[in-house]
Amino acid sequence: MSQHTGEEMPMLQTIPSGTTLSGGSNAPNGRRLGLALGMLVLPQYVALGAPSVALPTIGRALAVPFGATAWILAAWSLTSALAMPVAGRLIARWSPFRVLVAGVVVLAAGSALAGAGPTLPVVIVGRLIGGAGAGATVIAVFAEVTALPGRERTRALGIIAAASATASACGTLVGGAVTTWLGWRAVLALPVLTLPLLLVASAGRRTFTRIGSGEQDGAAGRFDFVGAAVLSVFAGSLITLLQAHSVGLPAPVTLVVAAAGALAVVGLWWLVRRRPDGFVPLRVIAARGFVSAGLVGGTVFAGYYGVLFLAPSLIEQATGGGALEAGALLVPAAACSVLAGRLVGALTARFTGWQVSAGLAALTAVGVLVVAIFNGPIPVVVGAALTVCGFAGAQATLVGLAPELVATRDRDTAQGLLNFMIFLGGGIGPAAVAGLSGIVSAPAALGLLAALPLAGLVLSLTRRPGAGPDDTRGRQR
Repeated sequence: MSQHTGEEMPMLQTIPSGTTLSGGSNAPNGRRLGLALGMLVLPQYVALGAPSVALPTIGRALAVPFGATAWILAAWSLTSALAMPVAGRLIARWSPFRVLVAGVVVLAAGSALAGAGPTLPVVIVGRLIGGAGAGATVIAVFAEVTALPGRERTRALGIIAAASATASACGTLVGGAVTTWLGWRAVLALPVLTLPLLLVASAGRRTFTRIGSGEQDGAAGRFDFVGAAVLSVFAGSLITLLQAHSVGLPAPVTLVVAAAGALAVVGLWWLVRRRPDGFVPLRVIAARGFVSAGLVGGTVFAGYYGVLFLAPSLIEQATGGGALEAGALLVPAAACSVLAGRLVGALTARFTGWQVSAGLAALTAVGVLVVAIFNGPIPVVVGAALTVCGFAGAQATLVGLAPELVATRDRDTAQGLLNFMIFLGGGIGPAAVAGLSGIVSAPAALGLLAALPLAGLVLSLTRRPGAGPDDTRGRQR
């Protein structure tokens, strides 16, 4: 524990990244820390749930097909995912506080642009910028939480998961109300209100400044811009190809995007082998269970975000109501998310993280299928609630596993890459549903999407990773 000078912070304490702390009066309290940091991830999740209800209105206002509005969700998830490994590497050079400040400023700037955008492409650019800021914010928060000892870390992650899922689910009501009373532009601009959170973060600056220093993380060498660019091209081309049909992308452009994606895959494979300490370190992705954890989380997020994309429009069609009614009907999912977040700690104390993730993937798959098979607003709400439970628990469970899979010096980098895979799934979900909806019916598109969380279930049940390089608890789990 580092020494403070001057006035001692009453709630948060400075914890170097990778430090393992035991009990005692000086040990950080996971519950208090989770509450303090949980509010810092709220903007990302409010900015996802709220616009989902406004998508039908946005499509009509901008005179674009409804399937094209999936980019508003997918763009946010895509750049959030891409920003996370970048932020993880920057934390090795800067302090998490500086990454946090930069993230909130970028989040607000992008959201302002999205809210003022006169056309869908401008709105999407704003969402791309805002999503990048949100991703950086989340990684700065996780850099703090993963420095906690095991039980306190799980407790804090559970609270943050409940906060994020509640914000996402309640965001539908907020989005419906704001869309009805202030218009859809105000919904997209909502994250601008997060700038006051900088004042709260500044009050705890010493909490963040010493976490993830270059001495702790193996990523503090020269920044691999080529590796970051290649990974970005791969993710962007994947999301674009999934939505090519729904946005009417010309065949020549589609071929160019596909070629760029294929080259990015080859380039990434070459870079990982040639530069094992590059943007995607070989020792991190080669750790047993690391890639599996990211894939499982990605499939769960794909199922949740796919349902979130279609649920408001399905409810509007079934009830004949508007955005406010759809948002209000989806609120019960918030209660499920809070319950799921609180149960994560209890479940991981009795079962392995992989067993818990299997259950969450199963819940998500069932939720997607319920929305796909049954008609009416009640099945949509029930299915959405099940996917929210999977979403709320999966990130906390799998991110909690990350410190057990890699060496201490790689934890910040590992968190960034793991969250990249998880949130990339969040971009794949709505993109896949939008793309498939142009070929088959919306329920059939959701039915096909359910294959992803089912694959996550199988992967959770069949993978048996070993312990992390420096964590004996992983052997026991």
